[in-house]
Amino acid sequence: MSKRRVVVTGLGIVSPVGNDVASAWTSIVAGRSGIAGVTRFDTTTFPVHFGGEIRQLDLEPYLSAKDARRMDAFMQYGVVAGMQAMRDSGLTITEGNSDRVGVLMGSGMGGLESIEQTYDKYLETHSPKKVSPFFIPASIINLVSGHLSMAFNLTGPNLAVATACTTSTHALGLAMRLIQHGEADAMLAGGSEMATCVTGMSGFAQAKALSQRNDDPAGASRPWDKDRDGFVMGDGAGAMFLEEYEHAVARGAHIHAELIGFGMSGDAYHVTAPPENGEGARKSMVKALSDAALNPDQVQYVNAHATSTELGDRAETTAIHRAFGAAASKLAVSSTKSMTGHLLGAAGAVEAIFCVLALRDQIAPPTINLEHPGEGCDLDYVPKTARRMPLVHALSNSFGFGGTNGSLIFRRI
Repeated sequence: MSKRRVVVTGLGIVSPVGNDVASAWTSIVAGRSGIAGVTRFDTTTFPVHFGGEIRQLDLEPYLSAKDARRMDAFMQYGVVAGMQAMRDSGLTITEGNSDRVGVLMGSGMGGLESIEQTYDKYLETHSPKKVSPFFIPASIINLVSGHLSMAFNLTGPNLAVATACTTSTHALGLAMRLIQHGEADAMLAGGSEMATCVTGMSGFAQAKALSQRNDDPAGASRPWDKDRDGFVMGDGAGAMFLEEYEHAVARGAHIHAELIGFGMSGDAYHVTAPPENGEGARKSMVKALSDAALNPDQVQYVNAHATSTELGDRAETTAIHRAFGAAASKLAVSSTKSMTGHLLGAAGAVEAIFCVLALRDQIAPPTINLEHPGEGCDLDYVPKTARRMPLVHALSNSFGFGGTNGSLIFRRI
């Protein structure tokens, strides 16, 4: 049985470089960083003072003040991005189609800030009476999907994914599978994160994973550069409305791109580090290419996971060489994390959106802050400036702690 085609008919984004698709993409193409000093808490005693926070997000068009108060920030971001994507799709939900439309939004960390604040309140008196009855629904990961399903009466599959930094890539790929296999005709999918809080920043800083370039926040995320010293935490959300092709055509929907390939793999190697030969990443990309029925030389652009860590950047470069062979030297490969920071569970969806927009506008986004490629980093990383070029297929990579990998391939349509 042939697989049903899946297309993208809606996009939504909340990010350090913009709180809607148009402004975020403008910043990315301009090579403008969204990294600055953290304002959510006092970082004086922290080794890292900066991150990719969400700034000036107006919740009023999306949430009542009462509903917003009952959601952790990661949930607010996910709901906003999901609502943007849903509205962009233009699909009207009715009694006749609601059970054929589902939602699959994930998060790598969930409601860290709500957990922190709730425990602080409990410590004031050591009484459970200080704990809000809304604490649990404000912080658990699947409530982003829950809120979106209720907002739009989506009674099809209602799911969540939590696979660290691969979360929203997996969410998009699994939503694609649900449509292909006939479980739904359309899915609202993606992921969200807000971890630039005390516990999030403390944990990654103590793991020596974060850049400490406090005197130059905008220059701190520098994938593949020899002077990189760790990744930069970022917050946000990305969502796509995915739809079966014939369903979209029948209603005259605007189609942004087609999602044609999805690959997954596991490293089975280390809790936080990839194998030096990038074997898991290679398998993920090869499986995506096979799923898309593409030869390696048919892909023009890769939005790399590339977080600005020495081990990860080098392993992914090796994996790209191994997956694409001779075609690797002709690829444009960039890391938009150089501008957004690492959005953890939201990264994959946000970067997938950038792939779709790259195909639309025939522009490969740049890798800013790349002055001198480090050892083992020898691909065309589109340094500093966006590049106009013919693009038909774009691949997006995400890799997470625990060795969980995912790759998506989009086609211009």
